[in-house]
Amino acid sequence: MDNGQLKHFKELLLQQQNEILQNADETVAGMTDQTVNYPDPTDRASIESDRSFILRLRERERMLLTKINEALERIENGEFGTCESCGGEISIKRLEARPVTTLCIDCKKRTEAQEKARGE
Repeated sequence: MDNGQLKHFKELLLQQQNEILQNADETVAGMTDQTVNYPDPTDRASIESDRSFILRLRERERMLLTKINEALERIENGEFGTCESCGGEISIKRLEARPVTTLCIDCKKRTEAQEKARGE
């Protein structure tokens, strides 16, 4: 992978990282700035359900943030775009779709087939 492609993926990952951090900040601000009192139990339940959903989304984003940081480390270490299973090159098309991936498409398919066979 050439330096231009690495720079592109680094910028893409940093952009995703910034979006996740901004969403987290907005969530914290929105949840700490709750001065509205909802006397109706249905309204309260609806608000709590929405909060729970948002928190689940933020948890998924937190896990993605970890993967983004790991991908940025792989860029710095010169390991980005190399499959951790077979050592082959991960296609640019796959990296564009999922820049945090550590497996080429063939290894990923094999892993998913093994997980499906085990019932995971």
